Amino acid sequence: MSTFVIVVYIVVYLSMLLGGIPGLKVDRTGAALLGAILLLAGGSLSEKQALNAIDVPTLALLFGLMVVSAQFSLGGFYTLITRRVVMCEMAPGTLLGVVIAVSAVLSAMLTNDVVCLAVAPLLSRMCLSKQLNPVPFLIALACASNIGSATTLIGNPQNILIGESLKLSFNHYFLIAVPPCLLGLLVVWAVIRHLYQGQWLIEAKEILDDTETRFDRWQTGKGVLILVVLIGCFVFAPWPRELLALGAAGILLMSRKFYTRKVMGLVDWPLLVLFISLFMINESFELTGGLKWLVSQTEAAGISLDQPSHLFVTTAILSNLVSNVPAIMLLLQIVPGAEVGPLLALGSTLAGNLIIVGSVANIIVVEAARQDGVEISFKTHARVGIPVTLLTLCIAACWLWLVM
Repeated sequence: MSTFVIVVYIVVYLSMLLGGIPGLKVDRTGAALLGAILLLAGGSLSEKQALNAIDVPTLALLFGLMVVSAQFSLGGFYTLITRRVVMCEMAPGTLLGVVIAVSAVLSAMLTNDVVCLAVAPLLSRMCLSKQLNPVPFLIALACASNIGSATTLIGNPQNILIGESLKLSFNHYFLIAVPPCLLGLLVVWAVIRHLYQGQWLIEAKEILDDTETRFDRWQTGKGVLILVVLIGCFVFAPWPRELLALGAAGILLMSRKFYTRKVMGLVDWPLLVLFISLFMINESFELTGGLKWLVSQTEAAGISLDQPSHLFVTTAILSNLVSNVPAIMLLLQIVPGAEVGPLLALGSTLAGNLIIVGSVANIIVVEAARQDGVEISFKTHARVGIPVTLLTLCIAACWLWLVM
């Protein structure tokens, strides 16, 4: 094995664990990009090998869905639905359930990170304006978005990657994932309601936000129509999902109101760069024989990833150590076949609720809360995240054992 490639590989995945390169303002994406550049510049990976390593269908599907999500954001859809939910007069426990349900449904169709990025600031400010404690509702948003995104192959980046890499059926996966995810949402509601009973109200002055995107009925309606047609094609049509998503994005980009640059500004380019960089790094590692060595060491330690139980636990742990996307990219090179796709998707996504850094959605919500002076500490999140994760993983494991 090439020592240079191994060193780069280890440093990059350590950066995934640490959230970046210590001492530098380089996050996970930056670390992966630097690793890919070093491998190309050092001759460890040729340009042709690098291009062949990139999974273009996965990137195309992810990009297309980001453009669709941008349409909803620019049309003011998230503002409208958040305001209607929070401002409606209902008991805090009922409101909590509605927030969980809406977050889950939106995340299943529009990806969890995008939903949290758009909804979290609005939810925080509207709760404060109603003298409601925003913490339980924000944590519910993060947890429900993660769980809701696990129900479909387009709900989050790792599911998109799994679905495209293993060529999973959209319908078949949905039928497998829905039951444990629905139970998981009930778990979120029960845990948060129990922990925050009697702590729903706070004293806070009203916060006015003039930066909210105004609702545009036509633009939102156009986004809804495109999304409904797109999901209908995913369910009933035999055409490649990535081409359908790109077609939807192309239609939305032909707009008379929104400049292309404005739509492109809402695309998560760092995530796409992270995907591209890790594709290259993993390919270089495999070409040097590092993957075979890693598998042999894993088996020597008594961990056989051919066994569903071992793979499920490994997926959950690894997703919290290096984040779910890098974990899935690594495991996809090792797993035996498409039959373990639901296991990887559910294990990696549900595990993201454990701690704040376990999911990008969690980080987005915490940062949005901090901007409004609402502190969600590691301990505060863990009080909900740990029981929710353990219970939902147990539910998913039992369900998968029954159906797989």
